Amino acid sequence: MVEGIGPGVSSGIVTHRNKAIDLAAKEMKKAEQIGARIVAWGETEYPALLSPLPDAPLVLYMRGEIIEADRFALGIVGSRRCSTYGLEQSTRFATQLAQRGITIVSGGARGIDTAAHRGAIQAGGRTLVVLGCGLGHTYPPENLGLYDAIIEEHHGAVISEMPSESPPDPRNFPARNRLISGLSLGVLVVEAGRKSGALITARQAAEDHGREVFALPGRVDSEFCEGSLELLKSGGAQMVTEPSDIVDGLEAPAWHAHGGTHEIRYAPERAEPISIPGGEAGRALFEACAEPRTPDQIAQATGLDMPAITQAITLLEIAGLVRRSGSRIERVR
Repeated sequence: MVEGIGPGVSSGIVTHRNKAIDLAAKEMKKAEQIGARIVAWGETEYPALLSPLPDAPLVLYMRGEIIEADRFALGIVGSRRCSTYGLEQSTRFATQLAQRGITIVSGGARGIDTAAHRGAIQAGGRTLVVLGCGLGHTYPPENLGLYDAIIEEHHGAVISEMPSESPPDPRNFPARNRLISGLSLGVLVVEAGRKSGALITARQAAEDHGREVFALPGRVDSEFCEGSLELLKSGGAQMVTEPSDIVDGLEAPAWHAHGGTHEIRYAPERAEPISIPGGEAGRALFEACAEPRTPDQIAQATGLDMPAITQAITLLEIAGLVRRSGSRIERVR
């Protein structure tokens, strides 16, 4: 007997446990019926890049196969609503990178994603499709032939972390996006509007997974490029214009993947103390700039006089800890 657990509670535990076992058995049967395997975290087939991440799913549903070569992968993302330029560049980068042995990872959506998958296949390369629904659904439906080709012609795999009958719901896509990042050494944003989910993927790649983030420049007057251009302006991505730029940018991460040190490279790091010049004034200014502030606002927040603020700003700028953004001072890190 366990203190506080009476016959009623224990009976409920047993009932729910049995229900869970029955549901698991039914789910495994559904996966088998649609030709999918359930791969658990820790199994040999579980993707090596995804495994060490704190938000890695406990199981993946998979049609097709993931092989050792898929450790050298790039996520290509962008908007469903995109320009002809975006489709052309997604195909171009995917094709040329797949020819160089890099696996292309994307979300199977209309637009940039589909162009990337098709580009990889055209090159005879490999591609991984990460769906925001269960594998019992084909989404979008017009990609049924594409997914079948990927699986039947051994070009890669179609993957989901969701139960087989989970419908395509917009709420699922942010979680799907983190898997695109987690399966890749880096992420390329081809073309993205201001509210594009591709920007979520880019943020997750940089902030949560420590991945490389790249972006293509686009027309400055195009709504399709507003998000990706802002990403470049803010320093959130490296600008690339040629597939060779991606190869150069992924060289170091690829060496770590090949050498078995990828987990160390991308595991969450402990924050090291930052050495801040300028004494108490420098520390006070740095803390005040957790959000961008004007010198006057810094004076109000810290009580420092303007000469001390000016000197501290100069010292912290030299140290690369703050920068000027218009009339405001903001942290660099």
